[in-house]
Amino acid sequence: MRVALLAHELFPERAKTAVGVLRYADHEVVAVLDRDLAGDRVNDHVPDVQDAPIVADAADAPDCDALVVGVAPIGGGFEESWRPDVRAAIRQGWDVVAGLHYLLAEDEEFARLADEQGVDLRDVRAPPDDLSVATGEGVDARVVLTVGTDCSSGKMTGCFELRDAARERGLDAAVVPTGQTGIMIAGWGIAIDRVISDFAAGATERLVHRASDNDVLFVEGQGALAHPAYSGVTAAILHGSHPDSLVLCHVAGRETVGGYDTYTLPDPERYLGLYESVAAPVAPATVDAGLLNTQGLDGEEAREAVDGYGDRLGVPATDPVRYDADAVLDAVLE
Repeated sequence: MRVALLAHELFPERAKTAVGVLRYADHEVVAVLDRDLAGDRVNDHVPDVQDAPIVADAADAPDCDALVVGVAPIGGGFEESWRPDVRAAIRQGWDVVAGLHYLLAEDEEFARLADEQGVDLRDVRAPPDDLSVATGEGVDARVVLTVGTDCSSGKMTGCFELRDAARERGLDAAVVPTGQTGIMIAGWGIAIDRVISDFAAGATERLVHRASDNDVLFVEGQGALAHPAYSGVTAAILHGSHPDSLVLCHVAGRETVGGYDTYTLPDPERYLGLYESVAAPVAPATVDAGLLNTQGLDGEEAREAVDGYGDRLGVPATDPVRYDADAVLDAVLE
């Protein structure tokens, strides 16, 4: 599919969905929409993904199959400044794909225009209607869950990097997508943070069972256990996935919770114990490896940070985008 990515004023640092699609999806990205960076190219800002022009609006983008909303603000709301681009995309005959809590299909204007133009509005965060509570049943596949010290700490990225490393070894490996970006990349999944709380663990369990014919499953974690807003979805995924192994993700140098700067981030060592203790009554699992996002560091600083992170946790660690993931993969497969 040929797609344009909407990421106004947020690309690339705060456009996790856009960068994830650029790096891991099979789609051909024809353009990124960011009015602040119009005239640049993607590789001017993110060198290790597919390249594309950055344009000011949908009217300047090459023809494609769909406009993908490549950002998800806190709370998953819709920014009214995006409306002209979504409107233009529909009128140009493009589908629109979004991972917001604000459902485009329930927007009167967009729904009317989409019906007139015969295009689809795909709200990937909308959950199935037939969810239920968890049964507590695990699977035979090895289940590896990425957990984090915060949101946007590398859980989704880590899953896809570890999946690719496992496939290079000849293993049948799959990512179990639990958030909007993973769903857009993999083409399936359930956004657990949109699910009724009673059914969230059950929805996670359903995803794991669906992919259980693989040798190893890398389950995409969400939020963080000590997050002031998103701890609930984290606990549901931790219990519903019945993991065999945990991988703790952290951003180098981050000291406060993203978007909640009055909250100090607990030390990774403390988080390690927290995840293991909360997992233990339902499905005992240990933190067997660490992933560190070193995007803000130079080469030597990054290597020192990764080594220090592994030492603090007492497990193998890496930055899977900057370095290889072999040692971490070994640790979670043992």
